[in-house]
Amino acid sequence: MFAPLSAARRAARFAWYRSGLFWRTFLLMSLLTAASMGSWVGMISVFQHGQKVQQTSELVGSAVTITRAALTHSAPDLRRELLLELVSNEGIRILTLNDYDIVEPPPNTPLMADIAAAVRERLGKQTRLSSSVNGVPGFYISFNIDEDEYWLMLERERLTGLSGVQWLGWAILVGLLSLVGAALVSNLVNLPLARLTQAARAIAKGERPTPLPEKGSQEIIEANRSFNQMVDDLAQVENDRAVILAGISHDLRTPLARMQLEIEMVDLPQDAREGMQSDINQMDAIIGQFLDFAKPTDAATFVAVNLSELLSDVGREAARIRDLKITLDLMPDVHVMGNATDLRRVINNIIENARKYGKSPGQDYTEIAVVLRVKATGHGRRAVIDICDHGVGVPQDQIAQLLKPFTRLDSARGQANGAGLGLAIVERVLSRHNAELTVSNREGGGLLLQVALPLAG
Repeated sequence: MFAPLSAARRAARFAWYRSGLFWRTFLLMSLLTAASMGSWVGMISVFQHGQKVQQTSELVGSAVTITRAALTHSAPDLRRELLLELVSNEGIRILTLNDYDIVEPPPNTPLMADIAAAVRERLGKQTRLSSSVNGVPGFYISFNIDEDEYWLMLERERLTGLSGVQWLGWAILVGLLSLVGAALVSNLVNLPLARLTQAARAIAKGERPTPLPEKGSQEIIEANRSFNQMVDDLAQVENDRAVILAGISHDLRTPLARMQLEIEMVDLPQDAREGMQSDINQMDAIIGQFLDFAKPTDAATFVAVNLSELLSDVGREAARIRDLKITLDLMPDVHVMGNATDLRRVINNIIENARKYGKSPGQDYTEIAVVLRVKATGHGRRAVIDICDHGVGVPQDQIAQLLKPFTRLDSARGQANGAGLGLAIVERVLSRHNAELTVSNREGGGLLLQVALPLAG
């Protein structure tokens, strides 16, 4: 007994069918082709049945009638030559019918039954049909000349159409051609959708896709034209946002500098002075985040970067911070393609985010570990950076919110202030480096950020 398939196994078995529109279209077209071929064969069989019965009965009747007349009216000394000529030229053999002949009936098929009935109606009800006499196969029909009985044997090739093997061969050939045609048609139908999907994925990665071709059916032209227009509009919105953010941030730094100067010149209590300077420094840091978020990353500036040395430099600088303890475990000589300045900004933002929000419970400092390894991933071998803290982590249902701009989870990560752009800047820069950023809670407490970068060369 076989155990019934579970719902999960049944779902996995048909996952390929649900995975793509190409396979759905191909399967449906193949089923339609098979149904059409079956209907066509059935209709031909029905129409040919009556025609084949009539043609076969006429052929058999004419052969028997002509042979009987030739033998009856020929001279006795010429009948032997006549029989030889019938065998050599017409494929007709005349045998004497004996009572001891071993006779096999014709095949029990509807076609043969109708042929036998038509032949008996034409030659007489006493006419016998056989598929073999004395072990010799053929198509045998009995007839009389006076009191003598004879067998007339016709070659089967003159009566049968295509054999079952021939029908099977033609069916396989037509089926293969139909499958090839279905695959080509399915590919042509799904090619525009595949291009659209690829372009949408490029947009999701922060890239600008190649414009889709505006050709084909009217629906495809309209869809591709609308998509291309959407890409242009998104690019324009992105440029406008960057200009606005950069302009506002730049303009705000002028009054901040003036306020800083006035604080230095005005006689204020030390506590008030330090509080105002702290507020100004915080506003200046927020403005810096706006500028970093608005700054584009140009792929044309990418070069081979020694990621091991870069992380080592960032670690040495971070170790100077009073409330930060950092440990490094770096594989040497790991090179990636990218912009060194932007990658340094990414690592600094991650470390600063961890310093602010990932303090160890009961401590006034933050412990951060940075590990660099080369690993095999689903996209090939990549340089993988693990940066983790030992804080309280983030609720699982709120991790996805961390990468959104202007989002701060104060309830989960402390009370630090800021614009909420730290990890949004990281995700924005990494997407232009064709890198992957994964955020998860670390076993034992804290947050783990994993960055996977393509290797250089």
